[in-house]
Amino acid sequence: MDAILIKGSTEPLRGTVRISGAKNAALPILCATLLSDGASRLRNVPKLRDIDTTAALLRFLGRNVVVDAPEITVDPGSCSRPEAPYELVKQMRASVLVLGPLVARYGRAKVSLPGGCAIGARPIDQHLKGLEAMGCTIHLDRGYVFAEGPDGGGRLRGAEVVFDMPTVTGTENIMMAAALARGRSTIVNCAREPEIEELGRILNKMGAVVDGAGTDVIHIEGASELAPFDHAIIPDRIEAGTYMVAAAMIEGSDVLIEGAELHDLEALVAKLRMANVNVTSEGRNVRVGRTGPLKPVNITTGPHPGFPTDMQAQLMVLMCLARGESVISETIFENRFMHVPELQRMGADIVLRGHVAVVNGVDELYGASVMATDLRASASLVVAGIAAREETEVRRVYHIDRGYERIEEKFKGMGVNIERVVGAHS
Repeated sequence: MDAILIKGSTEPLRGTVRISGAKNAALPILCATLLSDGASRLRNVPKLRDIDTTAALLRFLGRNVVVDAPEITVDPGSCSRPEAPYELVKQMRASVLVLGPLVARYGRAKVSLPGGCAIGARPIDQHLKGLEAMGCTIHLDRGYVFAEGPDGGGRLRGAEVVFDMPTVTGTENIMMAAALARGRSTIVNCAREPEIEELGRILNKMGAVVDGAGTDVIHIEGASELAPFDHAIIPDRIEAGTYMVAAAMIEGSDVLIEGAELHDLEALVAKLRMANVNVTSEGRNVRVGRTGPLKPVNITTGPHPGFPTDMQAQLMVLMCLARGESVISETIFENRFMHVPELQRMGADIVLRGHVAVVNGVDELYGASVMATDLRASASLVVAGIAAREETEVRRVYHIDRGYERIEEKFKGMGVNIERVVGAHS
């Protein structure tokens, strides 16, 4: 397995980093191509392992997928089989996003229960509840979901779906199913992430009528058939946030982040400014730097527009160098503090109390050999290595490759001494 080596420094970061397209927008949009018989084109798609996994899954389902980064073309191919096997779904939890499109388009689906990062239980009961409200018959058997439309595989019916709690992939699955359902659907207690808004734009382009995407209530008028689309993916707000935190790690840094949508990062920006980090908007770009000591801040993760759980690990790293105590509460995933023992190996002073981490700032971090446990934790360890004394080795970086495109090249452009070691030990 590959590893990433970072030689830490006190030298300020300088330069420009360009943000790639949003992985969490691209994945459901790729799955939405299953709703149409035409050829769809996606632009500004990041080159990532999760994108490759989704392309492989679409090919298994009978689609022709041509990847010519940063563009992907998907057309119907010569056959279709509404079945997503464990061997593909286990690699990435977002693979469950084919469930709604398949049962809406073909009247039936067989989809393995999902895998992905080991950051806690993420059941799909809300997905299944929504599909049942639309007339699906569902049963689980040997790790698979079997779903069948009304009357033995007929067209789904529009319905009111009320989620027990906001769920991003659940909202996306039901939105895609509703786009081909007969009549009007209303989805209540929806996730409100920008990626949900993006999917709504796509479904509108395809011919459904979607109103309210990005709010907690979405109305969708289904179409009898949907058209293909041509669309450029929005920038990745989590990638942008990660580089913003990195730019704040060393005093005196000044980094321009191109393509960052500041309005999608309001919760993070507010906390960075409270921590004495300078964040300014320059058109569609963001400039980040720091000219004084870091101040401690408290955060509690929550559904959008709250503080994103996908930025919790990165901000924790920043607070490791703040002057004082920070309290970080994780309310989304129960296992999302697996980076803490690795940061402790680097000299961080962190005490865990259930779903709360108390971070006492230290004067400096030290390089160490650390293990990536999930996507965002791995990125946080790289960020920690930037400001640590001596060398940090981050192992199992295949997690990083799931969600960060060319991370070493982008950090090098900011002046970081970083390299990838191919085929390093695990």
